[in-house]
Amino acid sequence: MTPAARLAAAIEVFANLESERRPAADALKSWGLGHRFAGSGDRAAIAGLVYDALRRRASSAYLMGADTPRAILLGMLKRERSLDREAIATLADGSNYGPAALSDDERKRLDDADMAGAPAHVAGDYPEWLEPHFTRAFGDARAEEGAALSSRAPLDLRVNTLKADRDKVAGMLSDLKPEPARWSPWGLRVRLSADAKSPAIHAEPAFLKGMVELQDEGSQLAALFSGAKVGEQVVDLCAGAGGKTLALAAMMENKGQIFATDDDKRRLAPIHDRLKRSGARNVQVRTPKSVGGEIADLAGRCDLVLIDAPCTGTGAWRRNPDAKWRMRPGALEQRQKEQTEILDRAVPLLKAGGRIAYVTCSVLDEENSAQVRGFLARHPEFSLQPPADVANALGERAFMFAKAARLSDEGLLMTPRTTETDGFFVAVFHRGG
Repeated sequence: MTPAARLAAAIEVFANLESERRPAADALKSWGLGHRFAGSGDRAAIAGLVYDALRRRASSAYLMGADTPRAILLGMLKRERSLDREAIATLADGSNYGPAALSDDERKRLDDADMAGAPAHVAGDYPEWLEPHFTRAFGDARAEEGAALSSRAPLDLRVNTLKADRDKVAGMLSDLKPEPARWSPWGLRVRLSADAKSPAIHAEPAFLKGMVELQDEGSQLAALFSGAKVGEQVVDLCAGAGGKTLALAAMMENKGQIFATDDDKRRLAPIHDRLKRSGARNVQVRTPKSVGGEIADLAGRCDLVLIDAPCTGTGAWRRNPDAKWRMRPGALEQRQKEQTEILDRAVPLLKAGGRIAYVTCSVLDEENSAQVRGFLARHPEFSLQPPADVANALGERAFMFAKAARLSDEGLLMTPRTTETDGFFVAVFHRGG
């Protein structure tokens, strides 16, 4: 397919997901099934255009003065991909299989329109109903933080130190040109161009041998900041597919015990193969409601409970831009209730002096600092580890990280704008002896 045909296809897919209110992944799959002549490179390029348009939907529509799929895709090419009017005109020139040629108004807007005077939620590309929530979280920087959450994420990898070191894995993946992560001692980053096809990491020998896992650097740091130590008894209360469980096992050098569980056993399904591939031997998977699967027997025994809490996922919008436009106010209220319940459920598991590491991939205060304040009010026997002390797990990088991240009285917040990671919040509670 020509670049112009790819753009026309992206406009068609975007129109479909809008009119039928379906997830972007479903609309892209449906288009691919109906257009089997499109190769994998074509499908990847079309998906990239669609997801970039979702990332910059509000600002692109503002630039073009219209919110049609065509206007949003054309505006995105200027806003996200920094193409000038002539470059865009070569893609929209009325040729066979390409979009119709640019109108005079479209040409003028691509030449002259800018974001001056745009409301914060438009410049930041987040839903208008979230404006008070972003104001609470970021104040005057909300547009800049939102815009950073709308950029394309790099491909981050975590080296499994049970099997290899970072230099060895970097050498095995040299064709991908991985760079050491900015903060994580285990991290590698692969930067991708706007129209690049994501590399087949799952087919790489380093992955197949369990030497590396896909994991955002912010998620890696959240595991590191939990402070899990060799020989401890640890519960991963919301383990899901096991990303942080695997990181904890490596931190603990396969010593001690990790109990991985989740309210929804379907989310645990991938963890078994991942554990086997990683070489982690100190993990027990406790499936809810299975024989012997309850965790009541762990009461008063645990040194650490990690809570990777269910949340709105606002911090992961770079990877799932569709989610921000599908999110509704009721989802935030529901997640807050779940977070409160899970935090309280962790308390009986801890021994005196034990710790809770509370993590979200949200940037919203209601899910982060407000939850910390509420927990401390309900459980005065706990104290909060100063966020700067939590960051000390980074060693010589701690000082610069503490300057980059958003540290508050309640915890530390990473964002794409400040730390070049996904948005993650971390707070660590200590139970009094």
